[in-house]
Amino acid sequence: MITLEPPRSLDGEATPWLKLGLSASGLARFVNRARAAVGLEGEVHVLLTGDATLRRLNRQFRGKNTATDVLSFPALQSGAGVAGDLAISLEAAERQAVRFGHSLRDEVRVLLLHGVLHLAGFDHETDSGEMAAREAQLRQELGLETSLIARATQTGIATKADSSAVLRNDKLENKQRRNAGVLRLRAARSAQDDRQKIFAQDDRLKKRVGA
Repeated sequence: MITLEPPRSLDGEATPWLKLGLSASGLARFVNRARAAVGLEGEVHVLLTGDATLRRLNRQFRGKNTATDVLSFPALQSGAGVAGDLAISLEAAERQAVRFGHSLRDEVRVLLLHGVLHLAGFDHETDSGEMAAREAQLRQELGLETSLIARATQTGIATKADSSAVLRNDKLENKQRRNAGVLRLRAARSAQDDRQKIFAQDDRLKKRVGA
């Protein structure tokens, strides 16, 4: 099942699917092909949304207060007919599509495949490259463009370059924002202390004059 929660950039859009150039039925067929290729049993529910929702989910379930491109949530109980849920940021997908020179549709399919692999138990953060190797193989089997397959290995380490880069950039930007906030707070406190010192000096001067 594919659910579209249009990001803020599409507020008021009467035909968001058409505007995005995406097809719910087409993406559902791709998810089913990916499930079959991976050997994943059960239905996969997909939420297509924006950065704000991915950030909230990432913070709530992973303790990371940053937006990302795709999150995977395996089903808590096996055998219930549901393999798990995927959440994809269309805003992050659009940025990555522009960066790598292909369509939003292709980028969403890349993220869907990546998410399905996570639901099947793969984890590129803890393995020795098995997930990235399997992902590259499946991209070819599922008819994705060659440039997308090369993207998985061009970093020299078998990881998904786009997601890792976005996460690294987000962490750097968040660190810079936090540092800037600390500096602004320190500057404000310093200015406040200076003002208090000036007022205290004025009060002492007035008392001396009055005396």
